[in-house]
Amino acid sequence: MTDKRPCKVCNFTRQKSYGLVVPSLDELKAKGCEFLGFSPSAPVTVVLEDDGTIVEDQAYFLCLPLNTKFMLLHEEETWSPLRRMDGGTAWMARDSVLLETDAVDASTAEAPWLDLAQQLKQDLASIILMSEADLQMLVDAPRPELAFALGFQEKKAEDLQETLQRVLDRREEERQSKELLQLYLKAADKEDRQLEEPSQGGAGDVDVPDGMEVDSASGFMSRTLMVLKGKTSPETRLSTEDLQMVVSRGVEAMEQVLGWDRTKTSALLQACKAELTKRLEQIQAVQSIRSNTLMDSSQQSSEKSAEQGIKTAAQGSN
Repeated sequence: MTDKRPCKVCNFTRQKSYGLVVPSLDELKAKGCEFLGFSPSAPVTVVLEDDGTIVEDQAYFLCLPLNTKFMLLHEEETWSPLRRMDGGTAWMARDSVLLETDAVDASTAEAPWLDLAQQLKQDLASIILMSEADLQMLVDAPRPELAFALGFQEKKAEDLQETLQRVLDRREEERQSKELLQLYLKAADKEDRQLEEPSQGGAGDVDVPDGMEVDSASGFMSRTLMVLKGKTSPETRLSTEDLQMVVSRGVEAMEQVLGWDRTKTSALLQACKAELTKRLEQIQAVQSIRSNTLMDSSQQSSEKSAEQGIKTAAQGSN
């Protein structure tokens, strides 16, 4: 009779794990199903928990070290490695993604958003820590596949993508507000310097961001080209100076720069023109407010000087 061997068995989420002492692979399947709550008639596959190797041979089972940990999988369940989370301070089990058999092998390479979907499935609050690129990847993910990976109804997946898009839009609005404020402060500082040094008025220096390379063929910053070729509203991610440069180039020149067809390039330029017009209107509104404020201040100063002159004249006549 074969000696009994101590081993461990877990389900594919690694949330349930039990110690067993069994003499054979068949006994491991039987007892494992019983402890993990599987139906005795349900077909299961035994794999090594640490690397996913399928164990089907009794002789191989007997050659494995004592206390080897096995994982029992149903037909639609797949093995996935244990993921390191929280900067390496904790190990957390992650649910395997249930996929159709013919899509399993290429899923990781063809759908990089799957790891992000698993983070959301584990904790929806992880949205806060995701980069804009990660959020955009989830927004662009095929909705039926995203719903399947998350275990959601398709309508719920649609709501999630709309929420992620709102998060992206809010971040973009915050960035635009910051850029507008920087433009206002820059214009105000330039105006103050011109008032202080009227004799030294001249062309201002052109600021070039540190570490940003200029593409010699197109004349655009490398970051600008990356943003222009982005998928969602690239015009909102460009500075006002970049928008002016894009609009001034025209459709034909931008076709060559981007390598796009006329229709797609024209649509981008129209969007850039609209965004540029909106920003210029905002800048004009801010400058108008500032001019009115300066005018009111100057008028108050003049009135105060006139009042002081009248008082001085009255004192002299007395």
